[in-house]
Amino acid sequence: MRKKIILSLLGVCLALTLNAQTVLKKVYNEDINPIEQIDQALVKARSEGKFVICQVGGNWCPWCLRFADFITSDTAISNVIDESFVYIHVNYNPRKSEGEEKMQLAKQMLNRLNNPARFGFPVFVVLDEKGRVIHIQDSSFLEEGQGYNQEKVLRFFKNWTPKAVKQ
Repeated sequence: MRKKIILSLLGVCLALTLNAQTVLKKVYNEDINPIEQIDQALVKARSEGKFVICQVGGNWCPWCLRFADFITSDTAISNVIDESFVYIHVNYNPRKSEGEEKMQLAKQMLNRLNNPARFGFPVFVVLDEKGRVIHIQDSSFLEEGQGYNQEKVLRFFKNWTPKAVKQ
């Protein structure tokens, strides 16, 4: 009888825990070359008159996944992004278990983006049409509670559109 009660309580606790946690969609492709991903985004951005925003992070980062969910769930934000940016999720996996080749690619990617990891993750790197880093955004300034502040996020994106930068 005692075991049944304990098992029942554990089951209830597990159910509540799972229900309280929102399962977020993984958005980082861990199998692609990040340098090639950036190059392809730049080609597309040039042809469309946009800038590139690299959201650097990984599927291992809950804040990275929260941000991805936040911007796709907010119409005002997603409209600004669609109008002005080619938005990519650039995977960074600092684990040595991924192998030496992936470690070197990660290092090259960070160097190319002016070492944004110093700000934590996610971190946002804005590239102009020529691929130059014109801004690195520390995501902590966009946070509010356990999520993100719409006004701050919109301000960030609007301040770094090609139109705003080139005025």
